[in-house]
Amino acid sequence: MGKKNDGKVLAQNKKASHDYFIEDTFEAGMVLTGTEIKSIRGGRANISDAFATIRNGEIHIHNMHVSPFEQGNRHNPTDPTRARKLLLHKAQINKLLGLSKQEGYSIVPLKIYIRNGYAKLLIGLGKGKKQYDKREAAAKRDAQRDIQRILREKQKVAR
Repeated sequence: MGKKNDGKVLAQNKKASHDYFIEDTFEAGMVLTGTEIKSIRGGRANISDAFATIRNGEIHIHNMHVSPFEQGNRHNPTDPTRARKLLLHKAQINKLLGLSKQEGYSIVPLKIYIRNGYAKLLIGLGKGKKQYDKREAAAKRDAQRDIQRILREKQKVAR
């Protein structure tokens, strides 16, 4: 029997799909302190401004904000935006390193969730969208919405 918030998305980067073409995704574990995991389970994490870097064969996430846990140890406060190490296999890190070195690619955090009791971060390899790509995507989305609306109206009339 799973925990109560297993599989539930606790934080999501909604700007990522707007700003990037996500080409590949990886599931990474995170090295956290005890009070940080309690805050994340409570949904008190924000990854909208976060980014990942690879240095010395290790991948770290920067600017991920985890609010301090209210009932935590007040004498040992942690920096809410400290760099946190991500846990991936060496082959996955090497693949990400090779692909992210290409022009216009970056490693983007997509969402935080709990799997089998452990906090996981879904990271994606993203290629930055240009302004005209964003306008094109918005136009497609609007056209699809209009088509769905017209179909719904026709179904109401047919009844």
